[in-house]
Amino acid sequence: MASARFSVSFAGPLVTFQDAGRPGNMRYGVAASGPMDRLAFGAAHAALGNKSGGSAIEISLGGLMLQCTEGTVTVAITGGDFVVEHAGQKTISWTTLTVRKGEKLAIRAGKAGSWAYLAFAGDLASETWLGSQATHASSGFGGGVLQSGQALVVADAAVREEREGEIAQPEFASDGAMRVVLGPQDQYFTATAMEHLLNEQFTVSDAYDRMGMRLNGPVLEMQSALSIPSEPIIRGSIQVSGDGVPTVLLADHQTTGGYPKIATVISCDTDRLTQLRVGQKIRFTSVSSQQAVDAARDDAQQKAKYLDQISIARGTLAQRLMRENLIHGWADD
Repeated sequence: MASARFSVSFAGPLVTFQDAGRPGNMRYGVAASGPMDRLAFGAAHAALGNKSGGSAIEISLGGLMLQCTEGTVTVAITGGDFVVEHAGQKTISWTTLTVRKGEKLAIRAGKAGSWAYLAFAGDLASETWLGSQATHASSGFGGGVLQSGQALVVADAAVREEREGEIAQPEFASDGAMRVVLGPQDQYFTATAMEHLLNEQFTVSDAYDRMGMRLNGPVLEMQSALSIPSEPIIRGSIQVSGDGVPTVLLADHQTTGGYPKIATVISCDTDRLTQLRVGQKIRFTSVSSQQAVDAARDDAQQKAKYLDQISIARGTLAQRLMRENLIHGWADD
């Protein structure tokens, strides 16, 4: 099959190659990385009918502009509410379209969201590290951070006209407060700190990247100075530094750390957490471990159902027109 090639005209900061990540390598002290919004990443591949495990480009608020220099390929853009410009037309993310030689594709920050995903109907070539194309942004290990002037190659590029058009967005994601399981060091914080965590509002600070999201808000004080052995950390951990400032750890989080962790955001709320922007407000609410497990199971079932639904091709434009009853009557002059 033919390949498609692109030239990167512009790439903002933190535009990276990502795949599902390398969680199995965390036992070696290697960050799992992977997409910040895992559902949006999966939706881009599902909408194209791609097999799971492929790579895509994760786009931050800085945006991305590509020009197709060879071939033709269908792409999907998901995540947030970004602005997509292609062939003189402007639309929003959550769309599938076909890019041809000579055409430009621009993806820019829109009304909402911090991360968008660009997947291709084909195999996007990039470097691998420990068997994964997922990029650890601060080190550059993995597929890497995209740079202006860089060339992209999509092997086995395919045109999937039957998949073009709007991608249905997920409707099952919870809204409101972020759910957390308290601990594992919550007992070392003052009662006032726990009240602040669960009853006060926090704001996303400008110290926000793929490693973590620092929050502005009430100070979370400990009862006394605490020194704990370095221990494993997971995505969603809310660690608190000595000045009482909380940070939610995200995709590129370190594998171990010695700061006390007051709570952990449950896995099915981290995707929507990452799509918040600087200045947006956050509240937390406590759930039990069992409630977190039940929520994760329900979320996994709904995600699977959603991805299956959007993976069904709608048919080409001609096929869709044939399915519609376009003639409701006729008049004889």
